Amino acid sequence: MMIMMFHSKMNKLVTAAGTSIFYKFKSSKVFKNALLLSFFILFSFKMSASKILVPMDADTQSNHLKAYGIVYYSLENQLSVNWLLNYRGGSFLIDDTEKLRKECQIRGVDFELISDNMAASILEEISSPSKNKESVALEKAPKIAVYSPTGNKPWDDAVTMALTYAEIPYKTIYDKEVLNDALLLYDWLHLHHEDFTGQYGKFYRAFRTAPWYIQEKKDAEQLAAELGYSKVSEEKLAVALKIRDYVVGGGFMFAMCSATDSFDIALAAEGVDIAEAMFDGDPSEPGYQAKIDFENTFAFTDFELERNPMIYEFSSIDMTSKRQIQRENDYFSLMEYSAKWDVVPTMLTQNHTRLVKGFMGQTTSYDPNTVKPEVLIMGESKLNGEARYIHGIKGKGFFTFYGGHDPEDYQHRVGDPKTELELHPNSPGYRLILNNVLFPAAKKKEQKT
Repeated sequence: MMIMMFHSKMNKLVTAAGTSIFYKFKSSKVFKNALLLSFFILFSFKMSASKILVPMDADTQSNHLKAYGIVYYSLENQLSVNWLLNYRGGSFLIDDTEKLRKECQIRGVDFELISDNMAASILEEISSPSKNKESVALEKAPKIAVYSPTGNKPWDDAVTMALTYAEIPYKTIYDKEVLNDALLLYDWLHLHHEDFTGQYGKFYRAFRTAPWYIQEKKDAEQLAAELGYSKVSEEKLAVALKIRDYVVGGGFMFAMCSATDSFDIALAAEGVDIAEAMFDGDPSEPGYQAKIDFENTFAFTDFELERNPMIYEFSSIDMTSKRQIQRENDYFSLMEYSAKWDVVPTMLTQNHTRLVKGFMGQTTSYDPNTVKPEVLIMGESKLNGEARYIHGIKGKGFFTFYGGHDPEDYQHRVGDPKTELELHPNSPGYRLILNNVLFPAAKKKEQKT
């Protein structure tokens, strides 16, 4: 039996070309009959196709980021979805419906129509013990929360841009909602660019006279007082502890840039005043470094805090000031895992390339010496000796930390315009973010890590 596959772009081209030729050669009876027969075969196959393959390799997918939105849309509409790990860049196999085809075409996502036999053949290939591939069933559209303050900030957030571009819905929550246990309503949480230590991002030296900084500090102090806390650092610690409990209870947390190390620092410094007077009105606690409890952290250990409030850095976790690498050479590589046994990190590293462009942020990357041994380093730059993308388990939940601010803006500065993802629809760096968004959708029994 002949198995026919049709690429969405080719469908449009063939249809357009065929129509043009049909009218050009309408006087040819033989050609007309042949053309009608070919369209009948094409139409018949479309009617009989039962699966849509959304390829995620470099050659056949023109919009990788929008493809994640198609998968989310499919889950919202109760369609069967399988994530084909290590098969053509981490492709997706979805139940075929006319509505889904149209949605792919509207969003500019390439797809292929395949028969039951072809789908079975692909799954058989993937199941072979000799292949480092796996099929993971995705069973629900995760409810997504982004922890972020309201109002315009002088910086943008890569995750919210990715979600918006991919057309994946999310809710924005902040301290009030977190402290009132709103996290229980969500499957996945992203921590927006945030400082959980109460030091306002260590922006004091450069921006203490900037109107936005002054207003942000005023707003944070007012919110802390409304919530019953005398200091912003105490209120932020309470939020961090709620987030910790959310993850321990089975939640999925993703964070980038300074939200990663400042979160762990806040947990480690519970009950210890590490903020100087310009941040909280009184001096820091004498000898506070010796009082840090690394047992409380998610990912990092044995780090030294940066005591100087004039230095734009939290601790020795971050490698930004230690980096000795030119921009043109700044890449990091994704680790390869056993798809059948290490399912979780395999999902989180799916991509159409193993080499990803580096990018900077307040927290650009992590010193491997400060990463706990049980935490996986999924992306690393061996040239610069740094970890870029890490993942771990905390209680019943999972967390992923991703260094840097914006995968398509090498050195995003305060006040810079946001990245237009229409110009980067195939961004490998942004794909890592969206892998994490789909991660909670996987059936629990498939997660062997």
